[in-house]
Parts: sequence; structure tokens; C-alpha cells
Amino acid sequence: MSRLVVVSNRVSIPSGGAKAGGLAVALNALMERQGGLWFGWSGKTSNDAKSIGTPVMVEHNGVDYATVDLTPDELEYYYNHFSNATLWPLMHSLPEQMNFDRRSLQTYRGVNVRLAEVLLPMLRPTDTIWIHDYHLLAMAAALRARNISCPIGFFLHTPFPSPDMLSSIPEAALFIRDMLSADLLGFQTNNDAENFCASAQRIAGAARLAGGGLQLGSRQIRVGAFPVEIDPQEFAETAERCGENAETGRLRRSLDGQSLILGVERMDPTKGLRHRLAGFRRLLESRPEWRRQTTLLQIAAESRQDVDAYQYLREDLERASGNINATLGEADWTPLRLLTRGVSRDAIAGFMREARIGLVTPLRDGMNLVAKEYVAAQDPDDPGVLVLSKFAGAARQLGAAILVNPVDPDEIADALDTALRMSRPERQDRWQACWEAIKDTSALEWGRSFVQALGRAGTEIPRSARPVRLGDGERRPGSPDTRPDIRIVSPNPTRSAG
Repeated sequence: MSRLVVVSNRVSIPSGGAKAGGLAVALNALMERQGGLWFGWSGKTSNDAKSIGTPVMVEHNGVDYATVDLTPDELEYYYNHFSNATLWPLMHSLPEQMNFDRRSLQTYRGVNVRLAEVLLPMLRPTDTIWIHDYHLLAMAAALRARNISCPIGFFLHTPFPSPDMLSSIPEAALFIRDMLSADLLGFQTNNDAENFCASAQRIAGAARLAGGGLQLGSRQIRVGAFPVEIDPQEFAETAERCGENAETGRLRRSLDGQSLILGVERMDPTKGLRHRLAGFRRLLESRPEWRRQTTLLQIAAESRQDVDAYQYLREDLERASGNINATLGEADWTPLRLLTRGVSRDAIAGFMREARIGLVTPLRDGMNLVAKEYVAAQDPDDPGVLVLSKFAGAARQLGAAILVNPVDPDEIADALDTALRMSRPERQDRWQACWEAIKDTSALEWGRSFVQALGRAGTEIPRSARPVRLGDGERRPGSPDTRPDIRIVSPNPTRSAG
């Protein structure tokens, strides 16, 4: 069996502290079954040539973890500027938040190349390489340029924008061709996979194949939808246990019979937090009967505070939160509780079980595992209601939730009112439908399904494959999209991914 080599921006090295998140659990479990190497940034900066060029190795449960430092300039321009201030808003179709400069682009490409060069001596001819996320769009091409012929897969955890949106970034065609150096490209939903295929065809000159997939030069690339999953049974057990712990008990007593509305995410402009607070305010203003009857607890842990947009967001949220409490609160009732620090996974699981409503309204999201965790956390006999953005990837699976347009405060207010008034039988029916969509999935099976598909992905075009033709001539890049079939690889064909 080949060794799995995972490459990601940050490396999750297991420790005796808090349990890692879903993705780290999935990949560690997968690699521990077949041996593996996880390579990426240490999370530290240094100007020392050895620290940035020689990986530090740590072995844990049969997995080798290899990390290198970034320089301070690389942290600033590769990570803060290009990855998080350019690519992140681009992937989420928020061009007004994009901040592009040429130096950041050059540094981004330079880091991708340097990481490939550091990884090169650690690779074996029989390895299977799995690259993750928007920080490393150029990594597969950098490895191919150094004569690496191992199977390479790439998975994007964010959404993928439309061709027109993607064209707003300089060198869009080059980034697409870089990604097409992989043998298998994985996305969260079919819509994201389709957006990529349309972009590859219209922007980068790739051809769609009648037999499925994409062709660029002499190579065939497979494209698939692989919705990221949680471990629902494990999270349900954690929520049931933590629903009775001291921290959840204190929260319950502080509510004094009020219904809890809960939001949990990083503080990020893509999460729709400004609109969410506006929707909650609209609920209290338009339906005063819910005053003193409900409380919103919004956990929004700080992130990327070196990026201006994130600093402005925190200021806006604190201002909006203070205004709601000052205008609508009373001496013995605070409508909104805003936490900007991290909260433990166990505490969040207990809070989710307590919450009558899970409010998950990103402007756009690749998947959103919080929505799935909220479903898993519920008491089947008396479940809460999930209010979910229709633009989250999870909405494809959790269609029984109340789906909303996250930019419409009135629609959010209407959904909250509906959820608060919903009868127990309807809440049970909606919860059961959502639970059925996720109960037989697991993070491990998600990872295994991608690696198995990568093992089947070849680098050469089958003889039966041919470019899709339009009338008398072959489809030319830039002409209107005829949307021929693409090959969509789904780990669970009985459940639609998008």
C-alpha cells in the first residue's frame, strides 16, 4: 500500500491537549491505517535558513509530521495578504473585500515553490500526495516541474467561484493550469466542481471530454464532489454527555427558561455575522413578544487579526451588539451575548444541545460543519431547529432545515419566529430528515473515498475519450458554455452533494 503524503498550510500535530477538529481527526485516522507523512507550515516565523529549509520531524502513532517555518515577509505577503485578503474573498465571491498587489502574488508563488522543494527529498516513488486548500493552489504544478510523477490529488475546502468572478484576479488562467497538474481535483459540492470545469474550459483552454473529466494537453484530470463530513455518532455522544456538565448547567440557569439561539463560527466576513445580528434585531423589533423570551449567544472567535477586514468586522460586531443590548435590553435581560474568544469543543457541544435554534447563516461557505454538528447534538425527543443559509454547501444535504437568504434580515427574522413557534412533532420530523442525511457518514470515510478515487485517476487520456465538439469545430476557450457532462465522483451516490 502506498504512503499517503498530506500537504496543508498548517500541520495538526496531535498533543495531549484539546482534541483536534474534524479534518485533523479524519486525516490522522486515515494515515495511521496506512502510514503517512503530513507536511506544511509550523505556524512559526524565522529568518534562520535552517528553520525555513529543514523540516522538523515528529512521529506520532505511525505518522510522520514535518514542519518548516515561514519568514516574516512570507507570513505577511503569502499568508495575510494573498491567501487571506485576496484568495479567501475571491473564493467566497466577495470581490469588494479583495485586496490584490503584485508582491503578494509573487511571494505566494514563491512559498508554494519553496515548500515543494523542501518536500522533494522526503518523497518516495510510490507515494500518494494529497494537497489541501487555497493556500497551495500552485503546489501540484511545482511538484510536477520537479519531475514528481506520483499520483497527486488536490482538495479545496472553500467554495469555487464562477468563471466571471475568477477572472477578476490576475493570472487566473495560470492558477487553473497549476491546479490541473493534479490527477484528481476535489470540491465540496457539485456546483463548485462545475464552476471549476467551466473556468478550466473558458479561461485556461482545457477541453471537457465526452467520457467525462477534463483534458489539458495529453493529460486527463478527474473532477469530483466530496462533501466533508463529521463523525455524527461521536459528536452526538459528546453533546449528550456535555449537555449535563457544569458549563452547560451555568448557561441553562442564566437563561432562566428563555429559548437559546446559538451561533458558532470564526469571526470572518464570509460568515454573515453583520446580517445575522440585524436579523435578530429585526425579530425583536417586529415581534416584541419574543423579548425576554429568547437570547442569542454568538460565539465568534477572533481570527486573522492582521487582516484589516477582520479588525473592522470585530469593531462592527461590538458596536451592533452594544446597540442591540442598549436599545432593546432591560435591567434584568440582555438580548445578545457576544463572545470573541475560543470556546472548547465540549462546551460548544453542550451549548448546541441546549439551543432551541442553531443559527448558521454564512454569506457563502464551502460546507459548514457547524450545521452538521448542531444536528448531531440534538435530543431526538425534543430537538432544536436549524436555520441555515441556502448558500452553505451543507444546505444540499440538510434541506429539511429552514433555509434562508443570509443577506435579508427580514427573512432571518421570519425564520427565527417560525422556529420559535414550531411544534415538537414538526421539529422532530425536520431533525429526523437532517439526521438521516448525515448519520451514516464519517470524516474517515470522506478521506478514504478521496484517496480511493485518486488511486483510480490516471494521467493519460483513454483512447475512447475525445474533446466535446460543437457543430463543425471544437469548442474554443471563451465561447459560450455548452455545459457538457463532467465526471463527478461522489463517495455516497445515494445522497446528492449539490
